[in-house]
Amino acid sequence: MLGSFVGVADYGAFVVAIIVFLLIPGPGNLALITSTGKGGLAGGMGATLGVIAGDQLLLWAAVAGVSALMAAYPTAFHAVQWLGAAYLAFLGIKMLLAKPGDAPLLQIKPHHYFRQAMLITLLNPKAIVFYMAFFPLFVDPAHHQGLKTFAVMAATIASLTFLYGLIAVLLTYYLAERIRANPKISTALEKAAGVFLIGFGIKLAISK
Repeated sequence: MLGSFVGVADYGAFVVAIIVFLLIPGPGNLALITSTGKGGLAGGMGATLGVIAGDQLLLWAAVAGVSALMAAYPTAFHAVQWLGAAYLAFLGIKMLLAKPGDAPLLQIKPHHYFRQAMLITLLNPKAIVFYMAFFPLFVDPAHHQGLKTFAVMAATIASLTFLYGLIAVLLTYYLAERIRANPKISTALEKAAGVFLIGFGIKLAISK
């Protein structure tokens, strides 16, 4: 079995867990939707790659023990937490204050969507702790192969995130093409996205 070969205990359960986590609404999902709505397929896929890059940086930081370091220095953890909350709230307020005809909040270049989504992912310090707590659940101590085991887990997360992002982007693009015909609906959805971003920021700021 692949699981026992690479040191992952119950690889199938690991895959299912990742899919479930991907489906949970959060800033990353919102970044995919808004990027696709503003930048089409290129913007959506740029954001997808940005989420993947942010996740990979966070999970390898967790493997390296960054979460343990931040736990030892709670002031640093809370500083990053507040920075992430402020960034999400800033994006949300920009969306709420935007007027019809204004330049889009997210630029119409794929690398800008990539950077935006990566920042949204990185500025969530809870994700580091999540990865640090999540990985041990699926590591088989008897067959663990060090970095190889974590590399397979990281590659699995990246592959599933890419497939999920591709599906989400295609569905959003399909719907966005029909929504663009009605500017009022488009504006309302952008305002709603802004409210959700502010909500995510507040939740991050008050979480412990």
